[in-house]
Amino acid sequence: MALAQNINDAADHGLGHRIAGLFAAFEDARQRRRVYRQTLRELNGLTTRELADLGLHRSMITRVAFEAAYGK
Repeated sequence: MALAQNINDAADHGLGHRIAGLFAAFEDARQRRRVYRQTLRELNGLTTRELADLGLHRSMITRVAFEAAYGK
């Protein structure tokens, strides 16, 4: 009985499962990159005055966009 359980457990973590995980990782990376690029585009579109109102300097834009997409 234990052997049958081990075979079923191995089948659950087979090649199909790994490929699905790989595609999920690619999709997650794509979504994060999209958030990064959108945040970067929107912040670069603001004037220096508008950035100052948000408490940001233009040199901080890439770091803020990175944190928005990938966390700290």
